[in-house]
Amino acid sequence: MTDHQNTDFSEIGERLRAHRLGNGLSPQQLSNKLGISRAALYRAEKGEIRKIDMLTAIANELGVSLANLMGVGVEYVGTAIGFFERMRQLEERCEQIIGQFSPISYLLTSDAYDDMLREVLIESVPDDPDGSNARTVEALMALLRARKETFQRRRPLIVSLISSADLERFLLHGLAGRHDLPDRLTQARRRAARQEAENIIALLEDQPIGIQVGIVREPVPATSFQIFRQESRPTLAISPFRLGEQPNVRLGVALITAAHEAVALHEDIAARLWHSALKSADAAAYLRDAIDRYAIDE
Repeated sequence: MTDHQNTDFSEIGERLRAHRLGNGLSPQQLSNKLGISRAALYRAEKGEIRKIDMLTAIANELGVSLANLMGVGVEYVGTAIGFFERMRQLEERCEQIIGQFSPISYLLTSDAYDDMLREVLIESVPDDPDGSNARTVEALMALLRARKETFQRRRPLIVSLISSADLERFLLHGLAGRHDLPDRLTQARRRAARQEAENIIALLEDQPIGIQVGIVREPVPATSFQIFRQESRPTLAISPFRLGEQPNVRLGVALITAAHEAVALHEDIAARLWHSALKSADAAAYLRDAIDRYAIDE
């Protein structure tokens, strides 16, 4: 069996894990439903699976197609947890990340941002009498922190494209899960947004090795996208899930594909946005002016 085939089985195991997490199932729960041991499920999630009937049973139980689980064509992910787990997996082995995020790349945010984001996600969900939505947010935050830890440990190259319009809204309003927040909380969020903008200025001025940030003044795509460049092939992820203002981690279908045309089209978009973006000192100067114009006083 070739290395390429082994990699394919490993990726199937990764997709299996992501869809299991997205369905809110523990390894024990899924193995019970499948009538297999938990050890057998762990092996499957590591890519040690060879029987098509087991793959079919797993796909049926998780509510995905066999083609989706095997990564044939376009991979669709219908939960935020499943999608961000796939992001973590792709980031674990990629050499470069190119992305357009709103309002800023989560991977480049400060640790303080996580506390604010957790509050915003909780306030954005509907009434939660049984606590299930809050538990989902906690699971999502743990997954996001794991992504950030992976990035900080591996340090792949990253090109982060940031919309100037999104930055200005971020400074004006801070992060908010809804619009009826008390003034005291709104002001605290705006102060936190100012701190994150100053963190971006530090990145622009210090220019850490492997981190490139561009502020885009023209309109950007409505959905965020990321391109993961790997030794074997680039992979594209397009997401309707939002972690910024008025976040959405409940409804949407993300897609992941290595199809040449889709990747090439988005690489062209990224190149065009990067070409016209403000960078380094120019970007830092713009952001300082935006802070003066839109941010709350310290």
